[in-house]
Amino acid sequence: MPTSRKTRHPSPPKGGTAAAAPKFSRQRQPDAVSAEDWQIGLRRQFGRDQDFTLENIGAEPVFSEYLVTNPHSDGRYLVRIAGAALGANVCSCPDFATNDLGTCKHIEFALARIETRRGAKAAFKRGFQPPHSELFLDYSGARSVRFRAGTEMPGALADQAAALFGPAPGLCLAPERYPELPAFLAAARGAGADVRCRDDALGFIAEWRDRQERERILAERYPLGADSAALDGLLKTELYPYQREGALFAARAGRSLIGDEMGLGKTVQAIAAAELMARHFGAQRVLVVCPTSLKHQ
Repeated sequence: MPTSRKTRHPSPPKGGTAAAAPKFSRQRQPDAVSAEDWQIGLRRQFGRDQDFTLENIGAEPVFSEYLVTNPHSDGRYLVRIAGAALGANVCSCPDFATNDLGTCKHIEFALARIETRRGAKAAFKRGFQPPHSELFLDYSGARSVRFRAGTEMPGALADQAAALFGPAPGLCLAPERYPELPAFLAAARGAGADVRCRDDALGFIAEWRDRQERERILAERYPLGADSAALDGLLKTELYPYQREGALFAARAGRSLIGDEMGLGKTVQAIAAAELMARHFGAQRVLVVCPTSLKHQ
């Protein structure tokens, strides 16, 4: 989990104006810039130079949902703007879902256009202050579930939120406290508070709990890990110790990449992992995509 959060715009030096943003090369990382900041900078400069179109499809003038369209590819992406900080906004594009940067070219394009509108800079300075409270997923760095308290949240519920999520401005739900979330949401409903949960945040929590359950079951069935005797008859062929460990690793994770060198038996590890998923977690069908030369296996 990140220990600090980047700000989007550095303050200009006293007595002067802000320096122009550096121009980043897509081929070479600058010596004095981290890989993360380089990639953020690339998306920022690329997004702000595009001729995309921006349509506000929400109800608010600044903090709203927007449709960003690329007129050349006809790609359309839903962008939700909730602030200027990295991780505050969400985009439906694949790059945003996988880059761990908390931004993408569509978000940067939307911010650039919104910031030129009357009252936008003041709104960003005040911050997003909706009347409803919200549980959302922060995509900057390691994924984390966060809570945003609404302006109309009852005081008693605010105390419960602080106890569960920690003090502001972090308000981050620690994974070990995920099981306590339903009780908090029930208390919110009982208090008549409007607490909204984003689907991606709930999905993230569900995936974490599913993995915990898989790890528990596999630890019970195979207490010695790859050395467990129960793995001896998993397949008709005998697995090497590292292949047994790879199969258990994939089954625990639920989704994974096995990066062994060519010829070390990644295919049989995948089949073994599928067998574990079928035996213990109810998997009924498996799609195997492989070279023709491996079909006989």
